[in-house]
Amino acid sequence: MKVIVQTLVKAPLAAVWSAYTTPSDIKQWNAASDDWHTTQSTVDLRVGGEFTSSMEAKDGSFGFDFAGTYTRIVPRELIEFTFGERTASVDFVSGAEGVTVRVAFDPETENPVEEQRQGWQAILESFARYVEANR
Repeated sequence: MKVIVQTLVKAPLAAVWSAYTTPSDIKQWNAASDDWHTTQSTVDLRVGGEFTSSMEAKDGSFGFDFAGTYTRIVPRELIEFTFGERTASVDFVSGAEGVTVRVAFDPETENPVEEQRQGWQAILESFARYVEANR
């Protein structure tokens, strides 16, 4: 079962794609709440390339790396990747109002699915706010 989250980003596709795939941008938007941040990000955007985002609580109490390997890239349309034993995809669909970004991912088993959905949705909403404010 895939969990799906999505948002509409009111910006041109080129700006949306760039902000999603550029480490300096990822560090600005990749957090589910204001008390977290991404301190480091790397992107090797090619099939077989790896990515990582070091995410930490701002008070230093907890942190983890979110990392994976790209398995399929269609520029400005699709990113597929594995992270651990799980998979995810990110679709970018242009429309009259902007770009719909849709993320589908395999949930993990330690936390409730709804909690995971809310976390991924919050990060996606942070992404949309960042792109719209900085395009």
